[in-house]
Amino acid sequence: MKKEFKAESKRLMELMINSIYTNKEIFLREVISNASDAIDKLHYKSLTDRKIKVKKDDFAIFIDIDKENRTLTISDNGIGMTKEELETNLGTIAKSGSFDFKNDNKKKENIDIIGQFGVGFYSAFMVASKVEVISKAFGSEEAYSWVSSGIDGYSIKKCSKENYGTDIVLTIKDDDKEYDKYLEEYNIKSLIKKYSDYITYPIKMEVTKTKEKEGQENEFEEYKEIEVINSLVPLWKRNKKDIKQEDYDTFYSDKFFDYEKPLTQIHTAAEGTIEYNSLIYIPSHAAYDYYSKDYEKGLQLYSNGVLIMEKCADLVPDYFSFVKGVVDSPDLSLNISRETLQQNRVLKTIATNIEKRIKSELLEMQAKKEVDYLKFWEAFGMQIKVGVYNDFGMNKDKLQDLLMFYSSKEEKLITLADYVKRNKDYKDIYYACGNTTEQIAMLPQVEAVVAKGKEVLYCTDYVDEFVLKTLMKYEDKDFKNVCSDNIDLDSEEEKEALKKLNEKSKEMLDLIKDTIAVKEVKFTNKLKNHPVCLTSVGEISVEMEKVMNAMPTQENINAEKILEINENHPIAKKIQDLYKKDKEQLKDYSKVLYAQARLIEGLPIENPTEITNLICEMIAK
Repeated sequence: MKKEFKAESKRLMELMINSIYTNKEIFLREVISNASDAIDKLHYKSLTDRKIKVKKDDFAIFIDIDKENRTLTISDNGIGMTKEELETNLGTIAKSGSFDFKNDNKKKENIDIIGQFGVGFYSAFMVASKVEVISKAFGSEEAYSWVSSGIDGYSIKKCSKENYGTDIVLTIKDDDKEYDKYLEEYNIKSLIKKYSDYITYPIKMEVTKTKEKEGQENEFEEYKEIEVINSLVPLWKRNKKDIKQEDYDTFYSDKFFDYEKPLTQIHTAAEGTIEYNSLIYIPSHAAYDYYSKDYEKGLQLYSNGVLIMEKCADLVPDYFSFVKGVVDSPDLSLNISRETLQQNRVLKTIATNIEKRIKSELLEMQAKKEVDYLKFWEAFGMQIKVGVYNDFGMNKDKLQDLLMFYSSKEEKLITLADYVKRNKDYKDIYYACGNTTEQIAMLPQVEAVVAKGKEVLYCTDYVDEFVLKTLMKYEDKDFKNVCSDNIDLDSEEEKEALKKLNEKSKEMLDLIKDTIAVKEVKFTNKLKNHPVCLTSVGEISVEMEKVMNAMPTQENINAEKILEINENHPIAKKIQDLYKKDKEQLKDYSKVLYAQARLIEGLPIENPTEITNLICEMIAK
């Protein structure tokens, strides 16, 4: 006799099948997890009841494919169900026998039962037109069959079954070819490896293999063989002492399809208030799509060895999005479909711990394995820099010690800590920006500062100055762009002499300023051999102007520029003579000098035709 489901309406059943789960293939994960729970229950009872004589080594889950009859059968030799239990557990939607079992025994022992909500079983109806559950409870002489075609209800009747346990027979739908793949051996094996590879018990399946025909070279024949599909114990749950580096590398290659070895791995087994295992890898190179919008960050998330999410983005911050790995925890609060997580304290705590471990590992690599860290920095340094100034610099203190910049003194990449340790007497940290280290080294301002024995950090990435502006300070030292107007390396006597010269030449300098439309024109003593240079005042530097104007926006950003003229260069005397004799010609010279200064800084010339004509006229004289 057919019975109705004990739920408020048939609509609830429809929701279970069509709305809660978004990915049809997870039905196999859910049914296998239920089978694992059934075995767990019997194993637990055998530990607490001496009358029950079963061996853990005999437990297994069996998969059988019958293409002809379009059935997929998942069997277990677990505790099985009585007629009443079939009625209660399968006839009432959202009734979880596993949840009840765990609650009934929670005071005795911590039991890893996967099922919580009692809805996973119904995911089978996403791919099956009919589901039959044949079960025989351990210690019972009777077996029963529960049969349903979905929302129309179910029937229970007595049947025959030789051994205790449960067989779930799914009749795969035939109304669309997409369901045919659930009868393909290769696809079922792939789904087991993907979702249920670390189920505690062996998942056995008869698979097709080939062998060379006896006595016939290059001729092969097929044969069937029972094979254990899953790996059982995951690498991350094994003792570190028993794992070789080769094992770690092989797991990485197989799991994440990267044939270059990772730089290092972080293997954690956390116990206490929150329990989890994790195995995190730092790759040796960026993925081909890493810096594209298509890249998805995240770690694989497992609960008791069952894959819950392929990429859980909440487990790693954006600035560490390059890491790959797995996290497995029994303490996670899953949503009803087990496809996604409910946001909770446990997840956030695990994520915070992982973040700290990644940073700690990178700092250790920086200190002890310089070659590896330089390789890491080449691949992912940009991501760390972006992480500093993203979110209004919220994470700058976490990331500043990971940063590296090219040193004028060392002629290689160094950390900010290296710079400060070597230059304790410096009031500031000096830096300069440009496209290449060679180009930066040739800047007049840089040459002058380096000539005074100062170490300068060369910033060659477009984000660098934004990063330093976000940091503002490092160990109480301000960052100073040597191409800005606020560099102070002169003695009091030098400052006073320069001040008098500029005051004396004010009218001439104002004439030049009005001609070329800059913030200020002045003489300087900080240039070595160059006649002129451009510096800036305010928050926007010349380099930042270039970067921001290169972005696809309508804004036109202009730094407040100062044209500085080398007081010791012959050009200084030339313009002073012109001011006395020919002010119009001085204006022409001013335009050429300003164009020269812009070229040195990598800025475009606003009127190249006019400048080239002026240069030709000057050469012709």
